[in-house]
Amino acid sequence: MRKLMVLAIIVAFAWLSVSARAADDTQKLDSRLDAAKTVIDQIMAVPDKSVPENIANKAMCVGVVPGMVKGAFIFGAEYGQGVVTCRTAHGWSGPVFIRMAGGSWGLQIGGQGTDLVLVAINHKGFQDLLDDKFKIGAGAAAAAGPVGRDAQASTDLSMRAELLTWSRSRGAFAGIDLNGVSVSQNQADTDALYGSNHSFNDVLSGDVPPPAAARPFLDAIGRYFGAAPAEASR
Repeated sequence: MRKLMVLAIIVAFAWLSVSARAADDTQKLDSRLDAAKTVIDQIMAVPDKSVPENIANKAMCVGVVPGMVKGAFIFGAEYGQGVVTCRTAHGWSGPVFIRMAGGSWGLQIGGQGTDLVLVAINHKGFQDLLDDKFKIGAGAAAAAGPVGRDAQASTDLSMRAELLTWSRSRGAFAGIDLNGVSVSQNQADTDALYGSNHSFNDVLSGDVPPPAAARPFLDAIGRYFGAAPAEASR
């Protein structure tokens, strides 16, 4: 009998530990989504210094990596975590989670906490985000995105790039060269959000309903980037 009681106590503690860890994971992911929404709200609140409207309207996918980079990471450790959503025929897809890392990038932007925004503006950029891992500037042609109402610059860039990239540090929002930075899928966090195994393709194509926790972030993306299908075809 005593052995059975001890076993029951061990099982109970194990269950409580798993439950606590799951709650911590959920809170962590919810906080990341909330931070991504805040970044988009703050950046797009100033039209003359935000993502140009004609790029926003053509965006096929939007990635936000809030508050990344510490000086200790300049030797190739993980730099930051972000979220990505893509435009579908029914609105913006549920978000997936990504990681970004790269030594040269750390040297460029030093030790400041930095918000990043990535916009895929054509089918190739969308496909890059479905890869398990890709390097910006290698397989994915990228360019530092323009800001404000510079329509001519944004049109020229959209003709030669698949990803447009911006950073915000100390309140200033500007295009940034992220060539050499690796972007990889964070499947573990994506699974934690949706509760089961789903590929990035399933989620970003709109085949998996977004959870309630993602709705404020997706509403913000729809507000600034439009809800209708992008003009550019996949």
